[in-house]
Amino acid sequence: MRNSVLSKFRSSVLVCEYSDDSSFDFDQVKNLHQLCSKGEQNGDLVGRVYPHLVKIFNRCTASSSSQKTSTGLLLLAILQFFLDFGEAVLHDADPSLHTFFRSCLSRQYADATVAAATLKFLNQNKAKLMIAHPALLPQYFPLLLKVVAWGSSTLDKAFTDLLPALMGVSSFLPLFPALLDLPTLVLALENLQASSGAAPGTTSGSKKSPAPEALLALMDEAYTGSIISDMQGDAGTGGNGSARDETEALFADLLKDENEGLAERHWSFPGMAAALQALMGSSPSQRLQHALTLTPSLLSIYFTITLRDVNDSLLAALLPIVFLRVDAMLPDPKFTLQAQKLLLEFVLAAFQKSPHLVAVLKKPIMDKIGQPHNTTAKVCVTCSYQIRSMIFTLNSCIARVKTIQATINYLVQSSLTA
Repeated sequence: MRNSVLSKFRSSVLVCEYSDDSSFDFDQVKNLHQLCSKGEQNGDLVGRVYPHLVKIFNRCTASSSSQKTSTGLLLLAILQFFLDFGEAVLHDADPSLHTFFRSCLSRQYADATVAAATLKFLNQNKAKLMIAHPALLPQYFPLLLKVVAWGSSTLDKAFTDLLPALMGVSSFLPLFPALLDLPTLVLALENLQASSGAAPGTTSGSKKSPAPEALLALMDEAYTGSIISDMQGDAGTGGNGSARDETEALFADLLKDENEGLAERHWSFPGMAAALQALMGSSPSQRLQHALTLTPSLLSIYFTITLRDVNDSLLAALLPIVFLRVDAMLPDPKFTLQAQKLLLEFVLAAFQKSPHLVAVLKKPIMDKIGQPHNTTAKVCVTCSYQIRSMIFTLNSCIARVKTIQATINYLVQSSLTA
């Protein structure tokens, strides 16, 4: 049976040399994987199969057939073989995984079958990927967000299970606004399809974001509170671009496939909410309604993991972004209420977990509390009172410490004089 399967597989490889249709190879790959998994004496079979799989993988990713459903499933089957038996043939699966995301999934994220199979593959291999390829999932979280944004509710659980693995060192900060903007991403995808006629999955242009500079600016904001004044300055001048230009720039950032760090502050443009409201219309699409429902649960998971696992340095960098986005999101009333409540509850929980951050972020906190806002009054007022109370308590503690220190210094000086 082993020789028969291998013979059929070799025939498929020969046919594949002269044809783009590789749908007939999928079953052979699965059968060979099962044969290689049985017993400990299949090293020879793995070595014989491996070169053929590499040839098929390279051919499929380089040809137009990479946009076919059958090809996407075939590539996933080959990737599973590389992950399971790569060590036996000294194959590093990392380049192959990157190739799949860039050459296949970037074109097929809107294919329901490929999307579901990809999420299943990533969840099944999550532990292995996080150990052997820790930067992979954080790098491609924008593309995976496009998968769930364009997909149906059947993908929700699989993506929710995968979400913790997307939170890496490089993705932690940009992942928060990306999750909050999931409904806006749906709007961007629908707008792209309506305006250009491009099928979902068309790779958009990529403009590099100034990630290191943005992170340094963000850390400066955490200590100076300049984020509020910058936003007010932009609002006062009206910006240099039209609402359409700003909206298109926001969409371009959301449609990227790879994590390029913190995006530009498109939401500081004063007409952004109105422009998105006009695009959304009075009756959101079913796909947009799904994203509006899913986003709060994803944010809840993100915040839970943040409070449990993230150190105070990253927490101090995240909070100014949260302050900015409390009043900057897709203007759907129900969604805004849910999201703002989650954001403000997270702010309180973060300060309760790390009270000293109140002193570090005192300036942006007070600026935000004093700002006009459209947050639900009850939630915002309650949070404002609690944060003000924290600051008052902290100031009282600092005053007491200073008094004690002054008393000790006085006593020491008196004893030395005597």
